[in-house]
Formats: sequence, C-alpha cells, structure tokens
Amino acid sequence: MANSSVTAAINKKINHPTTAECGVFSYGNAIINYDVIRKSVSNKVKSRKVVIKVHPDKRVVVTVPDDATDESVQEAILKRARWIWQNIEEFSKQKNYVLPKRYISGETQFYLGRRYVLKVLIDPDKMSNVKLNRGKLNVTLRHDCALDPESGRLVKVKPLIDKWYQHKAKIIFYERLNKMLIKATWVTDIPSFRIMAMKKQWGSCSTKGNLVLNPHLIKASKECIDYVILHELCHIAEHNHSERFWRLLTQVMPDWKQVKSKLDDMAEIYLNE
Repeated sequence: MANSSVTAAINKKINHPTTAECGVFSYGNAIINYDVIRKSVSNKVKSRKVVIKVHPDKRVVVTVPDDATDESVQEAILKRARWIWQNIEEFSKQKNYVLPKRYISGETQFYLGRRYVLKVLIDPDKMSNVKLNRGKLNVTLRHDCALDPESGRLVKVKPLIDKWYQHKAKIIFYERLNKMLIKATWVTDIPSFRIMAMKKQWGSCSTKGNLVLNPHLIKASKECIDYVILHELCHIAEHNHSERFWRLLTQVMPDWKQVKSKLDDMAEIYLNE
C-alpha cells in the first residue's frame, strides 16, 4: 500500500497555456499524471472550486477556474492524493476483473446504467432463459456446459445474454425514440431503426433518415440512450457536425456534454464482450 508522502508539479504547455496544462505527483511509489482544464467562471464565489475526476481509463482530470493559481491547484491535488490513488487502484482492479469476460457467475453485467452480478444456474426442468432478479442477472441453462479451452468462457451463456440485450434494446430504444421525437420537432415521420453491434459507434443516421443503434447502448442509462438518439435525430436536419448541428443538439438537450462524458467514461466497459 502506498504511503502518505506526496509531491506535485504543474507544467504549462507552451502552445495552449490556458487550456492544456498537465501535472504529475507521487504518492508512495506511484507516479500519477493529471491534466488541468481551465474554465471561465462568472460567479467569483464558485471560481475557487477545484473539481478532480478519475476516469475509468485511470486518467486524472482537474477542472479549475481560469484564474486559479498553480499553487492552489497543487494544494487541491495533494489534499486528495490518497483519494485519487485509491480510485486509480479501484479502476485497475475493475479492469482486470471485467476484461476479458468469461460469462461465469460473479462477473458484472450492465443494464440501463446499473451494475448486475451474473449468476449461472442449471435447471433441467426449465427452458434456458435470462432474467433480472434482486440485483442479479440470472442465466438459467437446462444442461451444464463446458468452458471453451481458448477463451475460458462458458460457451452457452454469451449467446443467451446477447439475445436478451437485443430484445431489451428493441423495446427500450423504441420507447426512448418516441419520447425524443417530441423534442425533435423537425422530424415529421417516425424514423425506422435497426440494431447492429458496432465497436466504435453508438449510433448512425443515413441520408434517408434511418437510424442504426448499437445494442450495447442498452447497458447505459436512459439519459445516455436519449443523448445518442437525439444526436442521430439532429443529423436528419444537419447531416454533418457543423456549428448549426451542435446548436440544434444544445437546444434540445442543453446538458448533452455532461451526458456524453458519462457515456464516454464507461464506453470501454459497455463495449466489452
């Protein structure tokens, strides 16, 4: 375990002195890098606040007011050094635990932003199925199944879970699409959508206005699903990421940046198979 000795330093990058700073500090034997983002704040009371966030990929980002001194940033970092280190350690353990998935009891699955523990049950009197029950995702098999020697996975479990996610995605995406259409007043007809697994995209919109949504998105919260759907609906009006596109998205979802950040933070975990 790391001890409590810490040191810190901040270096301003010459090209972007107000928006692209980085720093480093040590906590015990650990050397931890962090990025500093400066934001303009009109309220001088709130301008003293320093916000530190540790992301699932173990990035440490420190958001500070544009008038914050290097000394105040360093002081905030050093005060929370232990907390930062502990969060990095937690994400390291989580990544080791989740990746790669073996689809065995005890692993974590996500649904609508909530974490569920996977439990594999064998019951010859029941049909194979997947059900949520009291914080667990129960997968029932009629017969025991062997582990794949190469992947270490229970071979019959993943197809059942994938099918369950696909089924839930169709229902929830249709429900959220109808709700988002109330905001997307420029869309005159209900657009069609299909489910297709993608490695790097949550969704897409064709020039004809047809949507494609990633079934892995069902693992995220409803507000994240709403963001992706609204993003694609905005493409029906603006087919590129122009300034008008972002204005339209902000108009229908003012907090889209925060929601997108939440989704981005969990992307590696949600997309993991």
